Amino acid sequence: MAEQSPTGRVALALGSGGARGYAHIGVIDELQRRGYEIVGVAGSSMGALVGGLHAAGSLDEFSDWAKTLTQRAVLRLLDPSITAAGVLRAERIIDAVRDILGEATIESLPIPYTAVATDLIAGKSVWLQRGPVDAAIRASIAIPGVIAPYVLDGRLLADGGILDPLPMAPIAAVNADVTIAVSLSGPAPGDSEDATTDPETRASTEWLSKLLRSTSGLLDTNTARSILDTPAARTMLSRFGTGSDSEDAGEDPEPVPKLGSFAVMNRTIDIAQAALARHQMAAYPPDLLIEVPRTACRSLEFHRAAEVIDLGRELAAKALDGYRTTVTPETP
Repeated sequence: MAEQSPTGRVALALGSGGARGYAHIGVIDELQRRGYEIVGVAGSSMGALVGGLHAAGSLDEFSDWAKTLTQRAVLRLLDPSITAAGVLRAERIIDAVRDILGEATIESLPIPYTAVATDLIAGKSVWLQRGPVDAAIRASIAIPGVIAPYVLDGRLLADGGILDPLPMAPIAAVNADVTIAVSLSGPAPGDSEDATTDPETRASTEWLSKLLRSTSGLLDTNTARSILDTPAARTMLSRFGTGSDSEDAGEDPEPVPKLGSFAVMNRTIDIAQAALARHQMAAYPPDLLIEVPRTACRSLEFHRAAEVIDLGRELAAKALDGYRTTVTPETP
């Protein structure tokens, strides 16, 4: 009789976040190294790609290939276009993934797998649990405005992270000992939150502050300062608690960062996905949450596979060590 996994059966939810999704590979590596058995996986966007490859038993091959990518190779794979409904077609990436996967279908996989996409016409989240794995991945990675949407079974599908950046619901019914969520929208090192602030108010404050910084970043610094220094702006900022002590004291505020159009779009998506992920975890709380800092790498830096995989492995090890100290093993 086969020996039972010494540390339990895991249901895994893998979040969206572009190239930061390489961290999912490191997390899976660490889980397997410690003897965990992954018995179900759901993913959005890059989480769907990594999860599908793992469920098909092809993740090691993909990881080895990803580590060889250079910036120039990534640009060729992303296949820029000025005519598609997205800046990038990304079909060459899917071709590479298809070469690794072969003709695998979701229903034939040894591990239950769900790729989450968004139906752009119906405006709802879609769980892809049947059909070719490569098609499900292609639909789930269609980042709005970046990678063209994908037509599948008569539906126009885009990135699963639009509505479900951390898909907890698809793994809720999996027969597992522990559910683990891997978020790619974690706080940057050094970020701090006021524990005395109501979570909903804090979320609104953070959103407003970041929106103001992003929007004003499109202007030159002097113009932005003149706008933010008006009585009306000061009143609004103080109402939401976004003013600083230096501003109240009459000192010069910190320079407003300048953001390009892509940076604004990317940051907007990050903010929205972080908020949506919190809602998902409130409805389906995981036993363990592993958070990859949103500053780990930029969304399209797919040439940084090796270091981001290592980061995922490191974060998983730290989280698992902490989890084991808080769980008392059951007595046989």
